[in-house]
Amino acid sequence: MKENKSRREFISQSGKMVTACALFGATGSVAYAADTAKETCETGKPMNITAKHYYLDNVLLEAGFNFDGDVATSTRTELKTLEIKDGKIVALHDNKSHADSTLSHYNAGGKLMLPAMRDMHIHLDKTFYGGPWRSLNRPAGTTIQDMIRLEQKLLPELQPYTQERAEKLIDLIQSKGSTIARSHCNIEPTSGLKNLENLQAVLARRKAGFDCEIVAFPQHGLLLSKCEPLMREAMQAGAHYVGGLDPTNVDGAMEKSLDAMFQIALDYDKGVDIHLHETSPAGVAAVNYMVEMVEKTPELKGKLTISHGFALATLNEQQVDAIATRMAAQQITIASTVPIGTLHMPLKQLRDKGVFVMTGTDSVIDHWSPYGLGDMLEKANLYAQLYIRPNEQTLSRALGIATGDVLPLNDKGERVWPKAQDDASFVLVDASCSAEAVARISPRTATFHNGNLVWGNVS
Repeated sequence: MKENKSRREFISQSGKMVTACALFGATGSVAYAADTAKETCETGKPMNITAKHYYLDNVLLEAGFNFDGDVATSTRTELKTLEIKDGKIVALHDNKSHADSTLSHYNAGGKLMLPAMRDMHIHLDKTFYGGPWRSLNRPAGTTIQDMIRLEQKLLPELQPYTQERAEKLIDLIQSKGSTIARSHCNIEPTSGLKNLENLQAVLARRKAGFDCEIVAFPQHGLLLSKCEPLMREAMQAGAHYVGGLDPTNVDGAMEKSLDAMFQIALDYDKGVDIHLHETSPAGVAAVNYMVEMVEKTPELKGKLTISHGFALATLNEQQVDAIATRMAAQQITIASTVPIGTLHMPLKQLRDKGVFVMTGTDSVIDHWSPYGLGDMLEKANLYAQLYIRPNEQTLSRALGIATGDVLPLNDKGERVWPKAQDDASFVLVDASCSAEAVARISPRTATFHNGNLVWGNVS
C-alpha cells in the first residue's frame, strides 16, 4: 500500500500529467512509449484488402508464460498464419501454411497481435479535434452551471463541423487500435436531436470498420433543461442507452432525477449510462440509490453503467468491498477514465470483487479538456502504474481494461484468444508481448475490424 501511495504521489506531481477534476471529469494523458509511433499514425490510410477470405502470415501470437515457481517471468510467442473469412478468424495455421493456394495472403511482419481496443466513454459529437487548436480559459471556481451556459453558446458554433470532426476522431482512435466504442451524445434543448442525427450519419458511413453504441446524454440536466421529451424521442430514434448527469448538483433532486432516468430506460428497454462526478455525500447516496434500484428491478440487471463514479473514491476499503459485492451481483459496470491526481478510484478493488471496469477517452481537445489521446493502451499503462506491482503477468492482465477483458492468455498462461470463430477484430503492435505493450505503450502498425483493415498497413 505504501509503495502504491508513493507511486500515485509521484504521478500526480509529474509535469507530464494533469490532476483529474472531479467536477468536470477532466483527465490527463501521457505518452510514455520509448519508440514514437510513425508520424502518419493519426492520418495513415489503410491499404485496400478487398478479399473476404484470405491468409495473414507472420502474426506473432502469445503462446504461454514461462514460470519460475508460481511467478510468470516471461511470455512465449510463436509466429502463425491466420485464416480470415467473412469477418471471422476461421483457423490458426502453421506460419506460411496455405492450404488453398488461390487465396490472397498478406504479411503482418512479425508484429504482435492483440485484441481490438474498446473506447467505452467518448464524446464524438462535440470536439475541437480536426479543427484549429483551441484552448478555452476556465477560471478557478467555474461551476457546472457555468459550463452549461458556455455549451449553450458553443454548440451552435460546433454543429456545422460535427460530422467532419467525428470522422477525424474515429480515425484517431482507430489508429490507436480501437474499433469498438460507446459515445455519449448531447440531447438538450440547444441541440435538440441534431447531434444524434449527425452522429448516426457518421456511424452509418463507418459501419464496416467501427462499432459504436450511443448514449443519449442530457448534458444540461435531465430535469434542469426539461429534456425528458427529447430523451424519449432519442430512444425512439435509435439511441442505445439513457444517459444522466449529477442528479443532485445539476438537477437538484436526486431521487426524482434518477427515477426519471430509469423510467425512460424501462419504457424503451434500454440500458443506462450516467455521468456521476459528485464526490460529496450526495454522490455516495446516488450510487446506493442506483444499486438499490437495480436490486429491486430485475429488468435493469446488467444494464447500468456508472461513468466516472468519483464518489467511490471517498469510501474506505470496507465500504468499497460492500458496495462492490452488490454491484457485481447486479452486473453493474464502471466506466472510468483512470483519473490521476487527488482522486484515487478503487478500480483494482472493484475488479477484484468482480465488477466489470472499462475505460475510455472522455474528452479529446474540447471545451471541457484540452487533453485526450484517444489511446486505450495508454489507459492500460496508466492503470498499471497506479494500481499494480509490475511483473510480466500483472502487466499482461492490465491490458484487459482496454480490451473488455479479452486477453490472449488466461491467468495460467493458456492461450484463450484468438480462437476459431472469434471476430477478426484486432490490432498489430510493435511489441514482443502484452506486458511490453502495456509498459511501453508500444506503437500500433495496423488495425482490423471484422476482417477489414481499417488503419495502417500490412504487406
